[in-house]
Amino acid sequence: MTLWTKIERGAQRDVLGEGALWCPRDGAFYWVDILAPALNRLTLATGTIERWDMPEPLGWVVTSAQGGLVGGFRSGIATISLDPLEIGPRKALEAHLAGNRMNDGKTDASGAIWCGTMDMSETQASGSLYRIGPDSEVRMVDIGYLVPNGPAFSHCGQWMYHTDSGRRLIYRFALDDGQARKDRVFVEFGEDDGYPDGMTTDSEGFVWVAHWDGGRITRFAPDGSRDRSIELPARRITNIAFAGEGLDRMFVTSAATGLEPSEFDGALFEVDCGGVTGNAPVPFAGQVL
Repeated sequence: MTLWTKIERGAQRDVLGEGALWCPRDGAFYWVDILAPALNRLTLATGTIERWDMPEPLGWVVTSAQGGLVGGFRSGIATISLDPLEIGPRKALEAHLAGNRMNDGKTDASGAIWCGTMDMSETQASGSLYRIGPDSEVRMVDIGYLVPNGPAFSHCGQWMYHTDSGRRLIYRFALDDGQARKDRVFVEFGEDDGYPDGMTTDSEGFVWVAHWDGGRITRFAPDGSRDRSIELPARRITNIAFAGEGLDRMFVTSAATGLEPSEFDGALFEVDCGGVTGNAPVPFAGQVL
C-alpha cells in the first residue's frame, strides 16, 4: 500500500525544500526552497500553490504574533509580508561570518525561535544554535555545528531535539525556563540511514526525522528506539510538518540539489502517518527589530 502522494506542481521542483511550517491563521502549509531561493505556500482549502522569489537564501519561516511571517535569511532574520511581498530589514546574527547562512529553525511553546547557522560550503564546523526569545534577546546556545537541523520540541515541553546532520547525530537538550542543556545523543544514524535532516514531534511524544540520502522518514520513540519508517521515492528527504485543522495531515519536503533531474527529487509529498496527530505551532512572540 502506498503511504504517500506527490503534490502536483507541474514541472516545479525545489532545489532544496526545507522549513516546513503549518500556519493555522492562513490555513496554509509553508515551506522554503533555500537555494532557489524562494518561499512556497500551499492553501489547503483550495490546493493552490504560490511561490515567491526571495532576495537571498532563506532557511526557515515561522509565523509572527504581530502578523505575517519571520524568516531566517542568509544575512539575518526579517519580517515577511505577502500579498504583496514585503521584506523588512535584516537583523544580523553572524555579520562576522560571511560564509555562513541560516539553515533550519522553529518556535517553542513560549514563542521563542531556535535556529541554526552553517557554513555554506559545508566544510567548516562554524555553525551555531541560537535562541531568539519573546523579549527579542538573541542568545548563542551551542557551537561547532557542520549542518544544524531541526529543532523539534517534545509535547511535554521538557526536551528539545536538534541535529548535526554532518555528524549523523541527533541530540536531546533539556529545557528549563529558556535555558537548554545538551543532555545526550538521542539517535546516531548509520551509513545506510543517510543523514538526519529536519524533524517534528507528534502528540504522543515521538520524533519524526527526515533521511537525507536515505529516502524515508522514521518515527522514533522518546527513548530513541525506532518505531517505524515510511519509504518515499525521493532520495533527499529534508523536513516534516503536521498540518490541517486536526493536525492530522503530514507534509514532507525534499531536495533535488546534486542529483540528476527526476520526477520525485525536490517534490512535496503528503504522507499517511496512520492517524497520528502533531503539535500546534506557536507564533514568534517577539519583534525582529
